[in-house]
Amino acid sequence: MGTRDPSDYGRRWTRRLTTALVDRGFTIVSGLADGIDTETHRACVERGGRTIAVMGTGVDVVYPQRNGDLYQQIVQTGLILSEYPKGTQPDRVHFPQRNRIIAGLCRAILVMEAPKKSGALITAQLANDYNREVYILPGSLDNPRSRGCLELLSQGAQAILDEEHLLELLGAIPTLNPKP
Repeated sequence: MGTRDPSDYGRRWTRRLTTALVDRGFTIVSGLADGIDTETHRACVERGGRTIAVMGTGVDVVYPQRNGDLYQQIVQTGLILSEYPKGTQPDRVHFPQRNRIIAGLCRAILVMEAPKKSGALITAQLANDYNREVYILPGSLDNPRSRGCLELLSQGAQAILDEEHLLELLGAIPTLNPKP
């Protein structure tokens, strides 16, 4: 989860952590939005992992449209999920609402980069309410894209130090069919 406008750091670490999770058999759940969501779904599909895209539209409406190819790959290898009827067009109120589904499907939420006002923070709060683990990628105090993540630390989120650290933190969560 995270910003629609990630830094190179956010993109790089999203791909690294997604790859590590996929290789250990974790299913990746995100919202197919621009930015961090796109990076995580793409890294998962490229690695041959399982991914679920929870849409803020009908399952037949690709948003953003530039994710059309990625959407088609997920249709072939993963799952597209929505609570909205077929044909439902994007509406700004749908996206925060769908975050409760993402939080409900996940045992842990990773927030990679999030400014102070971010849908990812809504998902993190919902995950906290649902007694899910919340992890953040620590960033620079000078980077406004990291401010929301850093504030989550004061609310009990745990910082991810690297791939092995994340896998250690997630160690108690069962996985399905890790890659050999």
